Amino acid sequence: MATSAVVFDLDGTLVDSASDIAEAVNRTLEDLSLPRVSEATVRSWIGEGVRKLVTTALNDAGSERTLDEVMPTFMRHYRDCLLRSPQLYDGVVETLQALRQRGLPMAICTNKPAALVPPLLEHLDIAGFFAHIIGGDSLPQRKPAAEPLLHTATLLGQPVQACLMVGDSATDLGAADNAGMPIVLVRYGYPRDLDLDATDAVAVIDALPELLGHLA
Repeated sequence: MATSAVVFDLDGTLVDSASDIAEAVNRTLEDLSLPRVSEATVRSWIGEGVRKLVTTALNDAGSERTLDEVMPTFMRHYRDCLLRSPQLYDGVVETLQALRQRGLPMAICTNKPAALVPPLLEHLDIAGFFAHIIGGDSLPQRKPAAEPLLHTATLLGQPVQACLMVGDSATDLGAADNAGMPIVLVRYGYPRDLDLDATDAVAVIDALPELLGHLA
């Protein structure tokens, strides 16, 4: 089936935001009188939503504080750090422009809280490319559940099989597999323990412009 729409993950696929997320985590840990952790460590935690991120950080630090106690502090720091130093990956703007020229509608499906996505896209000057945004709190389910991608396809008015997901992690792969949506994976994001070359992805690409050669 021909590709009629493209659905992008955000962090690790379009935007390198790990430094800012790590700073938000570390400011939270400091507020709890806990030691900071490396950016590389936080990178390995990104992708399953903010509640799982904070849970992992608390467990790693051996803290007995509850998630509900800590989340307001983390969200304050997350908002404060959102636009601190995010960077688009190489070739993102050119790829989005090429997809728009081909008439393909695009959407974001991310586990980042939905309210934080538009300010980030606007800061990076790519907000106008996307018809819809589904965040990690837009539905009761989040990736790797199928529902976010199924809902995104519905919003785009396209069959699931005609949409192409673009992501970087096992969370994205699981969501695509569960939804029956083909996926292209990027090597440069936050794959954690995912063996990219052992997946059933349409392709694994080194830079986003390579996506244009893998549209059905």
